[in-house]
Amino acid sequence: MHETEVLIVGAGPTGLVTALWLSRQGIKVRIIERGERTATTSRALAVHARTLELYRQLDLGDRLVALGHPLGATNIWTQGVHRFRIPFGHFGMGLTPYPYILIVPQDVQERLLEERLRDFGVEVERNKELVDFAENDGGVVARFRDPRTRNLSLESSEVAEDLQTCEAAYIVGCDGAHSAVRHMAGIKFTGETYGQIFFVADIEGQGPAINGEGHLQLDGDVTFLTLAYDSKRHARLIGNVDGKQLAHIEAKEDISKVNFEDLALATPAMRQMMQIDKVNWFTAYRVHHRVADKFRSGRAFLVGDAAHIHSPVGGQGMNTGIGDAINLAWKLSTVLQRKADASLLDTYESERRAFALTLVETTDSAFNKLAARGWLANFMRSYLIPFVVKLAVKFGFVRRRIFFGLSQLKIQYQHSLLSAGSAGTIKGGDRLPWVSVGEGNNYESLKEITWQVHVYGDPSTELVKWCQLRNIPLHCFSWTSQYSQAGLAQNAAYLIRPDTYVAVAEASGKPERFDSFFRDTQLNVS
Repeated sequence: MHETEVLIVGAGPTGLVTALWLSRQGIKVRIIERGERTATTSRALAVHARTLELYRQLDLGDRLVALGHPLGATNIWTQGVHRFRIPFGHFGMGLTPYPYILIVPQDVQERLLEERLRDFGVEVERNKELVDFAENDGGVVARFRDPRTRNLSLESSEVAEDLQTCEAAYIVGCDGAHSAVRHMAGIKFTGETYGQIFFVADIEGQGPAINGEGHLQLDGDVTFLTLAYDSKRHARLIGNVDGKQLAHIEAKEDISKVNFEDLALATPAMRQMMQIDKVNWFTAYRVHHRVADKFRSGRAFLVGDAAHIHSPVGGQGMNTGIGDAINLAWKLSTVLQRKADASLLDTYESERRAFALTLVETTDSAFNKLAARGWLANFMRSYLIPFVVKLAVKFGFVRRRIFFGLSQLKIQYQHSLLSAGSAGTIKGGDRLPWVSVGEGNNYESLKEITWQVHVYGDPSTELVKWCQLRNIPLHCFSWTSQYSQAGLAQNAAYLIRPDTYVAVAEASGKPERFDSFFRDTQLNVS
């Protein structure tokens, strides 16, 4: 028996979500954090539709929406002139209950997550820095201390007495790009550093680019994006600049010397788009694009920025980390509840690392196109890209593709060992399509973190008996053409995973395929 079942290192969004989903499934957790208090700066802002869908499992989706600002449109600017408006919110209509990008400062989101975690009797343990951990046959033993003593030698008797020990079955590193868990596990973090300097500022102001929507300035030596916090005066300003554009940056390009006034002077278009009255927060930094060589080493796992970091293009980082957390949490709880062999945990890396590699590649490509310098690159950003985008978004299939990609609705695990079969256009590993019929929809049952079966039409007698025998909920929906339009097949049976992805799609509607799936994967969820 262990003191706790899962020790989580890091109390940002990924750590808090990991702790929440485990606690919701009855797993005993501890979560430690180096920092002394909850962060008060906004940091990550964008919460995408897929994240909000998954948050519904803890009754957090609509609560977060109430705290945030839905961003329904983005505007494209070049040379300080407004070119066109993209009503992004319309792209996702009928695809999800959240057809927009929700802007919520990270500190606000963390407070909500921490409040919800307290409902399960779990408190974030602050001022606790991981010193080391060691794995044994049955778990891990981790040591941590108050970081305010970090300048003292570990051999010091004063510090030795202050060291605390925790025994757990597993340890999860949610401790960011400089992850101590990753370092101690000896996992390499392969990748490179972008040459450009990134900047982030929370501003108050007025003007055409501060109107409750998003605004992207494409051309010139400084590319930037504004994201509104509200419909009034508050916005986030994000961008990148080549260090050569800032005269006082020396050969070493000391980022600490960069200030907001330098960037404003280097960006004439910014002054045409907005009047900035106040800067509430500003930071400049370099961005890396790296992916851990492994997401798992024995009983240690990496989640979020500890496993992958990339360009902020598209606001994918925090959302990807939350997806990691939920994917791992249901698998850890299944193994700890002895409903599956520990080999189930191998699918965490195979599913999530594959997506991380694709994400880093796509964001890297997008960033390089936005950040490239020279007359040809500037011509493409100023004229060609706006022309192509304005033309492309007139087509429905393009709008859907853009929304599916940016919102992470298109994430799928079709090549996973936990995916099988097809029915309609839906394959094992796909996200279950959201379909609204009348005043209801087929996602209500997904609020439960459990295996379940969906049938759109009439279930077979064999399937009804199978679900009753194994105590797996069966949800049936009267057939309408809307389900067909979403790609679902009439009378087919869909076995849904606890994280709401389709595990098995069986066109016959009979349960034999489900039995073979559970047998092959050594899962026992009855």
